Amino acid sequence: MSDWYRVAGDGRITLTLHIQPGAKKTEFAGLHGDALKIRLAAPPVDGKANDALVKFMAETLGLTRSAVVLKSGQASRRKVLEVVGAAPTVIAALAATNV
Repeated sequence: MSDWYRVAGDGRITLTLHIQPGAKKTEFAGLHGDALKIRLAAPPVDGKANDALVKFMAETLGLTRSAVVLKSGQASRRKVLEVVGAAPTVIAALAATNV
């Protein structure tokens, strides 16, 4: 198991992320300490980066946007997301990120 994600007994997955907003494109960028680094093309203003992050993770994991919840870090580069439902599918999708 990786340090940047944890699976709870009820199937919820907690992701610890380090976000780089204002990048040229949205992509995974490897590990940053105990967090998965994600570059976001969205600027860090008016919640645009947070919205882009939730959308990117939902699309990457094959889930609806409502299944991905920003739990903490609304105004920080370090964010914690909670993913609800389909734990085996989510874990397979996370493993496919090659980090």
